[in-house]
Amino acid sequence: MTDLTQKLLRPANPQATRILFLARSAPMAPDYAVASYPGDGGYPAYYHRIFHALRDLGYGVTTSNQCRALLTEAQDADLVFSLYNRMAIDNPEVFVAATCEFLHLPMIGAKPNIRALAEDKWMTKHFVRSLGLPVSEGAIFSRAEDFAAPPFAGPYFVKNRFGAASEGVSDDSIQDDWAGAKKAAEKLFARGMAVLVERYAPGVDVTLPVIGADDPVILDLVRPCSDRAGEIITEDLKRDDPLGYALYDAGAHYGAFAEDARKLWAAAGPIDYLRLDYRFDEKTGRRVFLEFNICCHIGRSGAICLAASRKGLTQADLLGHIVEYSLRRHWRAVETRKWVR
Repeated sequence: MTDLTQKLLRPANPQATRILFLARSAPMAPDYAVASYPGDGGYPAYYHRIFHALRDLGYGVTTSNQCRALLTEAQDADLVFSLYNRMAIDNPEVFVAATCEFLHLPMIGAKPNIRALAEDKWMTKHFVRSLGLPVSEGAIFSRAEDFAAPPFAGPYFVKNRFGAASEGVSDDSIQDDWAGAKKAAEKLFARGMAVLVERYAPGVDVTLPVIGADDPVILDLVRPCSDRAGEIITEDLKRDDPLGYALYDAGAHYGAFAEDARKLWAAAGPIDYLRLDYRFDEKTGRRVFLEFNICCHIGRSGAICLAASRKGLTQADLLGHIVEYSLRRHWRAVETRKWVR
């Protein structure tokens, strides 16, 4: 048995743990079939597999596809396992986390203020820069009429300031000049998005998975595969995931990525599981931090499970540890959570 497997928590009495599994296209009673949700790519099947994986571990799992279930169905839940990261309001991840905090419902992920930090790519940029992590220059715009050239030269990368699953990233995101960046931004404004413009970082996308623990487990780098210009991950690639992921060897540069993870964890943890996303230039060894993602994709073919498999760990191993670690994390804070409902 490796040191890593020894660090993982195992479900000791899963039958006594009641989980509310929350997702936009969660499988629902009585048959818990894969939900029909047109335009949602592979997410319904992914949520279906996570639901069954939790049940197979022995946990008592109920499901809901409505956030109002936090008010009506979660009173007896020991843990809310929410993957609800898209709905018709700004920053739905923060809504779910904050509601759970108010209701004193233990929830997978992190405190709502940390969720808010992670969901705002502009605030994240300033936060990690203060920790010494490398980031690209950027500028934000909330309205089309305020759009003006920033004090840095192109090429530019135009994306949604908020949002999950690469929402708003397209083949138009990379622009050589400001005129092109303006046209790309207009499309995002038309979708009701705030815009973040960054100096484009050459290289490839890589991600570093981290599993929460008293001493967080930093896994190997993974590269999401892309066939697009600049090898970027666009919204349609992220939604349908046709190309998958591959393990990535950054050689001697890996240590710098791992040190970034330790710095971020020390400042923002504890977090049950997360990924740190980068652009990495193989020619120069330059890494540029993009964002960190909490409660990110943990499917069997995704980045986290792929990196964990390198260490001999299965998806079930990860899910069991994450649930038990989250329960332990919340239990430690129980005396500060007294509230009259």
